[in-house]
Amino acid sequence: MIEYLVNGSGILLRRDAIRAGADDNALKRAVDSSFLVRMRQGVYVLAAVWESSDALERHRLLLEGVRMLYGDDVAASHISACVEQGGPTWGLDLSRVHLTHLWGKGERSVGKVVHHRGACIVGDVTRDGHGWITSPARSALDTACLVSQESGVAVVDWYLQTGLATLYDLLQTHARMVDWPGSLGLHRVLALVDGKAESVGETRVRLMCRAHGLPAPTPQFEVRHPSGRLAGRVDFAWPELGLLLEFDGMVKYHRYRRAGETIEQMVIREKQREDLLRELTGWTVIRITWADLAHPEATVARILRAMKLAA
Repeated sequence: MIEYLVNGSGILLRRDAIRAGADDNALKRAVDSSFLVRMRQGVYVLAAVWESSDALERHRLLLEGVRMLYGDDVAASHISACVEQGGPTWGLDLSRVHLTHLWGKGERSVGKVVHHRGACIVGDVTRDGHGWITSPARSALDTACLVSQESGVAVVDWYLQTGLATLYDLLQTHARMVDWPGSLGLHRVLALVDGKAESVGETRVRLMCRAHGLPAPTPQFEVRHPSGRLAGRVDFAWPELGLLLEFDGMVKYHRYRRAGETIEQMVIREKQREDLLRELTGWTVIRITWADLAHPEATVARILRAMKLAA
């Protein structure tokens, strides 16, 4: 009978099973036989769904389950709201979901759920397909309160770049959060964002350059043909030094991969694009990857060498 009670995502609440005539012994047998997985107290999911899900998908499954459990008394918030709104997850702890209680109540954080108390005005919440969720500006800043400065800047950069939140929205929301727990560093995060980065990697490159005292690069620099037609846009440039920098990440490759194009064809096309940019500008092109960001001192030294050679 239990298999007929799960929802379209494979989730089952204990209360719904009990209401339908099942009991705790039936649920225990379903777990012991690896038919169900108990995500937290009162919330189950089909084991096949759970086992085939990665950390991000498991976060969404758990979040959907607890939102079903608490209904309209809560809003998905913080990291969970960022996840639901499609934000970046680098540096975010996905092992627990986050809820903000809308009536000023809260409870201790148990069962992989972090319960927050926070004042929510009308503009702080909206609705999606599962219920209440904090607004983009509120979600961005709430998330930045919980993570490192670098991750927080990457998150807020993404909200700005996608247009989900404006700098005005963020500043207005921040003005009401200055005394909230964890909000002390938000002013620094807001001072570091620019909203031009198209990936977490690009945000990290910009912050790395700043932290090591490199000249500020021009983001999203356009290179044009003599006719004025756009030849390409690069992640960063130092025009005064004749240096272009591209960050190579999987997000970029998947974003610009054409329909029906193989990985090899895409790489060749990107190489041809780089050759064209070099021919049109006469400048040096340097590429860095996620692996390079793990060794910032060596990467900065490499950029400095490229600057000297370009000059």
